[in-house]
Amino acid sequence: MLIRKRRGWEIPESAATEEALFHDRRRLLKGVAAGSILASGLAGLRGIRPAFAEDAVTRNPRYTLDRPITDAKYSTTYNNFYEFGPDKTVSDAAQALKTEPWTIKIEGMVEKPITIGVDDLLKRVGGTEERLYRHRCVETWSMAVPWTGFALSKLVDMAKPLGSATYLKMTTFMDPAMAPEQNKFFYPWPYVEGLTMAEARNDLAFLVTGMYGKPVPKQDGAPLRLAVPWKYGFKSVKSIVSFEFTDKRPNTFWEALQSSEYGFWANVNPDVPHPRWSQATERVLGTDERRPTLMWNGYGEYVADMYKGLTKERLFV
Repeated sequence: MLIRKRRGWEIPESAATEEALFHDRRRLLKGVAAGSILASGLAGLRGIRPAFAEDAVTRNPRYTLDRPITDAKYSTTYNNFYEFGPDKTVSDAAQALKTEPWTIKIEGMVEKPITIGVDDLLKRVGGTEERLYRHRCVETWSMAVPWTGFALSKLVDMAKPLGSATYLKMTTFMDPAMAPEQNKFFYPWPYVEGLTMAEARNDLAFLVTGMYGKPVPKQDGAPLRLAVPWKYGFKSVKSIVSFEFTDKRPNTFWEALQSSEYGFWANVNPDVPHPRWSQATERVLGTDERRPTLMWNGYGEYVADMYKGLTKERLFV
């Protein structure tokens, strides 16, 4: 008898949003040029880059959810993007983000540094796929999103880092004229995040170009952002312009701003509270539901082995 062991984040197929229903919605939206359906359902999907054709991507069946997909009207209008404001209602302000042209530097400890456009990058890595991931914010809200993109490991392989590189530093844009919050001196701009090389090569680490079968909206990190679903959301840096391979641990944005509350690792752990609130439960966007928070956000089988022997590290803040 074949016994299948269900992963920690999975539920029966019958309890999740049916794939056919989700794709039916895509086909419906393609046929609607204007009107109330489009206005109410995709209000947050303004300002997207038309260069990407996300509709034809194939969903990777390896990644499943423990809840229905969050409606786009919540995940595209309830956003953190501090370059455009400290509140969640930054979707309007984020439309000032200029995403064309957009070039990315791959630099540091690599065989040959390059600067490449996003579209050329997608060709180099072999295109995109869709993955269903949970996203858990350190502020205790969560959502479930169909991301489109490619494994970060593909970029790592393309970059050919030197063996001495131990970290990957990722940096977002710096343009105070476009993003007014970057004029505030008390923030350590530009936004910087980092992973160890083991984390960057992990299969779950994902570079996002789209969501809900469409190019990723500006407020959600266009044209290229990171998704690392076992970590709190602030690790998923938006609007990336640089990947630097280095042997020094990056001093990340929130760690530089408030190291007593935010550490480098930021792995989801319900047993370790934030200094100002509990992490034991999470609020699901678009519902009144609170769910118990899962260790590693439910992705332990993929990531737990990377952290063995790090008992002296501040893993989860």
